[in-house]
Amino acid sequence: MTNLLELYVKLGGLVLVGFILGRKLPVTVPTRLGQFLFWVGVPISIVSFLRQSSLSGQIWIAPAIAYLAILLGAFLAWVGIKAQAYFKNTVPQPPTQASLILAAMLGNTGYLGFPITLAMVGKEYFAWALFYDLLGSFPGTYGLGVFLAARFGGGVQNHWQTARAILINPALWGFGFGLLFRQVTIPTVAEFWLEKFAWSGVALSLVLIGMRLALLKSWRSLPQVGMSLGIKMLLVPLILGSMLPLFGITGPIAKVIVLQMAMPPAFATLVIAEAFNLDRDLAVTALAAGAIVLLLTLPIWLWLF
Repeated sequence: MTNLLELYVKLGGLVLVGFILGRKLPVTVPTRLGQFLFWVGVPISIVSFLRQSSLSGQIWIAPAIAYLAILLGAFLAWVGIKAQAYFKNTVPQPPTQASLILAAMLGNTGYLGFPITLAMVGKEYFAWALFYDLLGSFPGTYGLGVFLAARFGGGVQNHWQTARAILINPALWGFGFGLLFRQVTIPTVAEFWLEKFAWSGVALSLVLIGMRLALLKSWRSLPQVGMSLGIKMLLVPLILGSMLPLFGITGPIAKVIVLQMAMPPAFATLVIAEAFNLDRDLAVTALAAGAIVLLLTLPIWLWLF
């Protein structure tokens, strides 16, 4: 309980700082900070934390479970939409359907999942969170996520731009370099400052979340969002989390996987919604409500797993 309380203070404090700054500073500041973290902060943090992580033989299961979570979330959201059409005789417009499905399947496993995993489980098992995010969530977002957005939305899919966005992602390059760099011995002072920079990147990621939340102003779609959040943050981690022992995953590793599955909707859902003319208000509401719901669901997963 002390660790959880400490986590809430640290996470909540940094997000609150970002929220206040987001209201005071020009809108270009979070954009610049996001670019810095995307190109520099996150890749270097990945390199640093990979040096201190344990890579077990089963670690490739992590992205496989991420794909299962994405597909299960999308399927349950589709079933929910069909049930609503059957029982209430109302069918959301295709752009709204797409936003509902995206919010149920794509989680914030990077900017939010990384610091929570580090705080609650530690650096030793951080590689599992990395594999889940970079080899599971990220391709799922810009693969299946973009495909669904193009199918339901008014945007036109450019396959080359999608492939390019995946290939030039600095986090993936940092991940590959970090795997090679694990065996390289560097001076103690360099190791010290590398780790300090990595933790600074984690803190700035949380500040950035607060800044972006400060710019979200719509809550009109809250009743519709409830279904997606229930699927994303409760049903999927409960169903797949209970099946992890079948894959031989227990203890701290299981906790890492469940925490990643239980993260609120990703900011990528808003990016995709804007790019493909989906329901922007619903995407915005899902982000804001999901961040609040996480405060309530996090103790559940820490207790269960």
